[in-house]
Amino acid sequence: MKKKTTVLFDFDGTIMDTNDIIIKSWQHTFQTLEGRERSLEEILETFGEPLRITMERVLPDFDTEKAIEIYRSYQFEHYRELIELFPGMKELIEGLKQKGYKLGVVTSRLRNSTEIGLKKYGLIGYFDTIVTADDTNKHKPDPEPIRIALEKLNSEPQETIMIGDSMFDVLCAQNAGVEAVLVSWAMATDAQSKLQDVKPEHVIEKAEELWTILR
Repeated sequence: MKKKTTVLFDFDGTIMDTNDIIIKSWQHTFQTLEGRERSLEEILETFGEPLRITMERVLPDFDTEKAIEIYRSYQFEHYRELIELFPGMKELIEGLKQKGYKLGVVTSRLRNSTEIGLKKYGLIGYFDTIVTADDTNKHKPDPEPIRIALEKLNSEPQETIMIGDSMFDVLCAQNAGVEAVLVSWAMATDAQSKLQDVKPEHVIEKAEELWTILR
């Protein structure tokens, strides 16, 4: 097995606990457009999917641009106050950087809110590249976002691992020839495991367990 030099992270549900803001943004959107909230399970199954794709699928009878505007305006207003780092994540990222790993973020979130979250916790300087929904027309589970990150980092798939919380992250990694690490602390993990037989190479329950895989 080739030595790992590069670690890619998903953002939502992996680095950052954005569950609360995402759920509330969806419920605000459903309440505004449909006059009702939907089940938590239905929302969790969308985690990791690009927003526009989800909007077109779950709200086909409404104007997609209007729905996105409602969602994002709510999220913009409440985002900073409702996001938190997952336990051990800052220490893991700092430790990886100190040991010389190349680090990247590969997310379906837009760049602006991704950077706001990383800056809030002083993490943005640790990442050598950040690939967001703004950087590609193809999104997870398509391998294109990871391929863009690898090109920017001058890294090979065989020397890279991708850490994420959803089936979209696992499939994106595997489609790019990269080992997938699924985190078990996120709300999306159990919800989406019922949708597809996704088999990551590794599963971790705590951030520090990544060191065992890298060794």
